[in-house]
Amino acid sequence: QVRLVESGGGLVQPGGSLTLSCVASGFTFSSFAMNWYRQAPGKERELVAGISSNGGNTNYADSVKDRFTISRDNAKNTVYLRMNSLKPEDTAVYSCNAKNRFSFWGQGTQVTVSS
Repeated sequence: QVRLVESGGGLVQPGGSLTLSCVASGFTFSSFAMNWYRQAPGKERELVAGISSNGGNTNYADSVKDRFTISRDNAKNTVYLRMNSLKPEDTAVYSCNAKNRFSFWGQGTQVTVSS
């Protein structure tokens, strides 16, 4: 059974940091590119960051470049999103996505940036 389970979300003050984790099971994690998406209320889902299957290539939305870092540990079947200098506009549900010719999704974790 394919599973992607996100964790690490929560409430943080502006300027703070969080690290999200997504643990995968039920498929060959190292064969999939991994992405983090987010969706804020009333807005479309947005690709935040992506990482290739071996971790050698990453890409970021302009809105998070230089603040967020995506990484992965294929030995632990886990992808991470380190988020620094958080802003209220980063508030959203963050979901991980595994993609090759198939696409799998997690349930998401809420990140709220507020004072």
